[in-house]
Amino acid sequence: MKRSIVVLACAVLLFSGSAAAEQDTCRNVRMGLVSWTDVIATSAIADVLLQGLGYQVKQTRAAQQIIFSGLRDDRLDVFLGYWSPLMDNNIRPFVEKRQVRVLDRPSLPDAQATLAVPDYVYAGGLRTFADIAKYQDQLDGKIYGIEPGTGANKGINRIIAENRFGLGQFRLVESGEAGMLTAVRRAIKRQDWIVFFGWKPHPMNLDIPMNYLSGSEGVYGPDEGRATVSVVTAPDYAQRCPNVERLLNNLTFSAEQESRLMAPIMAREAPEKVARDWLQAHPEDLERWLDGVTTFDGQDGRAAVRNSLDQTTD
Repeated sequence: MKRSIVVLACAVLLFSGSAAAEQDTCRNVRMGLVSWTDVIATSAIADVLLQGLGYQVKQTRAAQQIIFSGLRDDRLDVFLGYWSPLMDNNIRPFVEKRQVRVLDRPSLPDAQATLAVPDYVYAGGLRTFADIAKYQDQLDGKIYGIEPGTGANKGINRIIAENRFGLGQFRLVESGEAGMLTAVRRAIKRQDWIVFFGWKPHPMNLDIPMNYLSGSEGVYGPDEGRATVSVVTAPDYAQRCPNVERLLNNLTFSAEQESRLMAPIMAREAPEKVARDWLQAHPEDLERWLDGVTTFDGQDGRAAVRNSLDQTTD
């Protein structure tokens, strides 16, 4: 009986203490990064959290194909920016050969990219792709896109060339993202009618009263251009580095959150500063992202990150 009590006491001490530290090779987290502001923002959050947990992070900017190859060849560990369906064709060969692993739960479930209008245009009756042609005069026969050669503009050019939705007489206005948004804001100020390419996450969803059109018939993918963003890792990363894997599984966002993270980065604030400011201002996010996550050496993860953020503030 006494022996059983001793064994039980030892077990309690064992499980109430620190969790086991990860193997040394997990300390260095090699992160792939594409030059998209939303991916830069979420990667910065992961970077700051990992640093606070005692890991060392190296970010490598590259094209998506190079990143997937890096995960396959053990030159990279994680990538927080797999957009589906946009990147499906590029990642498919790697997934089919089990050379990379896509986490089951998307980190961003509510992304979207399709044509949009200001709210007063939507209220005025332009709510679907089929409605655009009805208001050709009010729209001056124009649809506003972004940079030439983008998938966004190719979709608009295709429906014009094929006279889909009766849009054969319309003209695509191509410009950069900033030029398009300037045109949209100018139209809103004058209460002019305008159709433009919109997407979320993006700060435009915060400062432009806008609605996305329906009835696209798959022009920008299924379900009216809706998309998800997921984390991709090396195929065996979960087995090798389960603590980092746990953090990556926890790291979920909404389109609104990412839009708010993107705004200061697009205003040229350093991504790491934006991430630290967000974590300090949103302790509820820090709590859920670090649920069940420890430091590299198995200590209290939340306490370590809070301490790291406090030291940065000082």
